[in-house]
Amino acid sequence: MAIDIGIDQKDRKKIADGLSKLLADTYTLYLKTHSFHWNITGSMFNSLHTMFETQYNELWSAADVIAERIRSLDFPAPGSYSQFVKLAAIKEEPGVPDWRGMVEQLVDGHETAARTGRAVFKVADKADDQPTADLVTQRLEAHEKTAWMLRSLLK
Repeated sequence: MAIDIGIDQKDRKKIADGLSKLLADTYTLYLKTHSFHWNITGSMFNSLHTMFETQYNELWSAADVIAERIRSLDFPAPGSYSQFVKLAAIKEEPGVPDWRGMVEQLVDGHETAARTGRAVFKVADKADDQPTADLVTQRLEAHEKTAWMLRSLLK
C-alpha cells in the first residue's frame, strides 16, 4: 500500500537521507561514549564513568526514535557499521585518550550531531514535516546541553 501522509516522495527521501546521517552520528557518538565509559581512568573516573553512562543511554534511546522516523517516512534505516561509517560526520576513536581527550571528542561529537540535525531541520521544515522537525528540535536540545555540560569540565 502506498504511503500518503502529505509529504511527497522526493521530500520524504531528502528527509530520510538527512535523518540517516543523524542516525549515523548518533550511533557513532553512542559507541564512542560507551567505549569511553568502559575505558576512563584517573582522578575523574567516578564522575565521568557515571556521566558517560547517562549519555550513552540517552543516545541509545535516541537512535531508535530516529530510525523509527525514517521507517515512518517509508525508507529503510541504515543499521550496519559500514553504513554508519559512510554516513557519519563523527569519526571513530581507535585508541583510548586521557579523560580530557575523551571529553573534548565528545564535545566535538555533540556539536557535530547538532550541525547535522540543523541541516535535517531545514529540509523537514521546508517540507512541512512537523514530526521530524519536532524530533530534530529535541535532539538539538539534547546535543547542545550535553556539549555545554562536557565543555564546562574543560574550564
